[in-house]
Amino acid sequence: MTGNAKNLRDVLEISSCHVALPYGNNAVAIKEGSVILGGNLILKDVLYVPGLTCNLIYVSQLIDHSDCFVQFTNSLCVIHGRTSRMLIGAGERRDGLYYFRAIPSIKAMKVHGASSLDLWHKRLGHPSLQVTKLVPVVDLKKSSGILNKSCDRGSEDAQNVQEQPVSSAEQNVADLIAQEVRPDDEGDMEEQFGCGHRRQQASVRLRDYVTNTIRLLSPLVHSPTPQHLSGTPYPIAHYANCDKFSLRRRTFLATINADHEPTTFSEAMKDKRWREAMQREIQALENYETWEIEDLPLGKKNLGCKWVYKIKYNSDGTVERNKALLVIFGNHEIEGIDYTDTFAPVAKMVTVRAFLAVAASKKWELHKMDVHNAFLHGDLQEEVYMKLPPGFRVTIPGKVCRLRKSLYGLKQAPRCWFAKLSAALKEYGFQQSYSDYSLFTLQRGVVQVNVLVYVDDLIIFGNNHAAIQRFKTYLSECFHMKDLGALKYFLRVEVTRGPEGIFLCQRKYSIDIISEVGLLGAKLASVPLEQNHWLALATGRLIDDPERFRRLVGHLIYLCFTRPELSYCVHALSQFMQQLREEHWEAALRVVRYLKGNPGQGILLSNECNLRLHGWCDADWSGCPLTRRSLTGWIIFLGTSPISWKTKKQHTMSRSSVEAEYRSMAMTTGELLWLKGILQSLGVSHNFAMHLSCDSQAALHIAKNPVFHERTKNIEMDCHFVRDEIIKDNIHPQFVPSHAQLADIFTKTLGESQFDNFTRKLGIRNLHAPTLGGVLDINIDM
Repeated sequence: MTGNAKNLRDVLEISSCHVALPYGNNAVAIKEGSVILGGNLILKDVLYVPGLTCNLIYVSQLIDHSDCFVQFTNSLCVIHGRTSRMLIGAGERRDGLYYFRAIPSIKAMKVHGASSLDLWHKRLGHPSLQVTKLVPVVDLKKSSGILNKSCDRGSEDAQNVQEQPVSSAEQNVADLIAQEVRPDDEGDMEEQFGCGHRRQQASVRLRDYVTNTIRLLSPLVHSPTPQHLSGTPYPIAHYANCDKFSLRRRTFLATINADHEPTTFSEAMKDKRWREAMQREIQALENYETWEIEDLPLGKKNLGCKWVYKIKYNSDGTVERNKALLVIFGNHEIEGIDYTDTFAPVAKMVTVRAFLAVAASKKWELHKMDVHNAFLHGDLQEEVYMKLPPGFRVTIPGKVCRLRKSLYGLKQAPRCWFAKLSAALKEYGFQQSYSDYSLFTLQRGVVQVNVLVYVDDLIIFGNNHAAIQRFKTYLSECFHMKDLGALKYFLRVEVTRGPEGIFLCQRKYSIDIISEVGLLGAKLASVPLEQNHWLALATGRLIDDPERFRRLVGHLIYLCFTRPELSYCVHALSQFMQQLREEHWEAALRVVRYLKGNPGQGILLSNECNLRLHGWCDADWSGCPLTRRSLTGWIIFLGTSPISWKTKKQHTMSRSSVEAEYRSMAMTTGELLWLKGILQSLGVSHNFAMHLSCDSQAALHIAKNPVFHERTKNIEMDCHFVRDEIIKDNIHPQFVPSHAQLADIFTKTLGESQFDNFTRKLGIRNLHAPTLGGVLDINIDM
């Protein structure tokens, strides 16, 4: 793309094409044409973007249109013809960018006085004498003087590159491998050929070979699948792109990739948008009379605070606002002095998936709303003092803020806010679910509206558009709300709705994890963990500072929201938070390398769903070599949509594999009954027996046989409630062979073929994979 129309040839008018610029702004391309980069190097389909201050080349587009290949090092890049292998372009790296320069044409000069053999020897690139003598026009008699003279030049081809100034880029291009377009200078150039006249330089083919430091290619509006290598044998762009999504969806994904959220106050102060966001937040806090400036009483301590920065998006991908949150250090509060009760319901991840699965099955509208300064709506009863916010001060030193309203970070703040929100919802007519207190349902005749609350974010779905709009208006009158339109992005989960259903993935979150660890260019792993690993018995060197490992495992735990196949490996790694060894860190890096192969993988909540629950459970007897306790794994489907899964170590040691399987049946039965209550709160009546698949015939016989015997003497009585549910016809257990047990992936590591087979059967899709076919059209009015 270019901002200078003079660079274009064969210009055509095009419909407005939205482009997300790397530095955070949005622009519109109105024309396209072709650009001659030098010689026969022509780049087609170049967008003209008014206001763009630099010229950018998309490497994949250059490769596809010019039949060439590009090699990158840490200091330069070179462009070669694919068939001729001739050098046709080069680029010098400065400030993280590669500045393009064309290779000028070189004229050969006629050399007088040179012998025929010597001349052809130089023309052919200094081959051996046996090769040179094969040229028919070589006169050996006139060249007898050099027949015995050896040549000290190799046969490697070299060309001189004319030095010319390269213009500097005016903007820093993040997450793009970009090059600046610069036309050739006119004019001829004459240089001498032959031994001693050509510049000697070392080969750059393998020098400074980079495998783990390349930058991520953002999903632009035009995102062709890369077909060639460029700088690393495993570029991330080969495993994730957005070609299968509509233009509107790709624009949205490009926006959330390009935007950057500051992590420190000093970083935010460099950007005018975040300075204004902090000023707006302080003004809102003062308008709500959140605090009073007072002296700190004797015997009291003041708590610190910090700024947290978040970007809120509209459903069309535009930035709704930059949100700066003032967060108090509530971890320094003392129970009984600074707070008493802290409990506040937060939507469980299983509830969120069940909520979206029902909405997908019924094809109802999905909306999202956000509350401005949610916690300010809760009154604070305790006496809490806080230091002045960073960046703000008062004229009299030594003053502190006494809080009158709750703030983010206070342990009692969510409770205060949720109490006020739930009171407003109940007043409107909503019923609070007993299975999950963050779920509310409104039923008025045939009209149904459901609301799921996650702190200050609300998801709404219903079967009547007018009723939803009336409810939104009511909420806006009660609180300072913002309508974000159709649900597209929630809790770092990308929500894509198409003709097959709702696709959930954490592509950006996965790529952020890979980038943070530094494995964007690493080789892939086919499975998350090796088979028959013995991580619990590792004897490697202890790692003194496990903070990085803990942070990585914490990211992986949240990634399991849409990645059920990671449950077992995350469970295995999370046991070594306190005593970390080298083998554990290497295993965690292997999981990241597995993520790199499918960062856009997620689950599909299908439209074709019969809304019946079906559970699969399995156990690995004495799976923990340290405690000899067994592992329980289960997955539950709503129709064909996976909504609940877990890998968990059993509380007590089982004396037999049958006992371990029976305990896993009891745990899965409890989850099935709880999900049945969630469905009833959503207006879905589940009047059929829930199927429970188990691969242990003996455990099934114990569940069906009420007679106690030797195998059941030591099993706790609470496990036998499985029998009661079978008698009530709530549970229908059934046998499944071990090779077809889907829950097997949650209790042990599997081989590559079996792992891939189970992954497909679990309803996991990878719509961002370049090799898959089909297009997910999301142009749906919601």
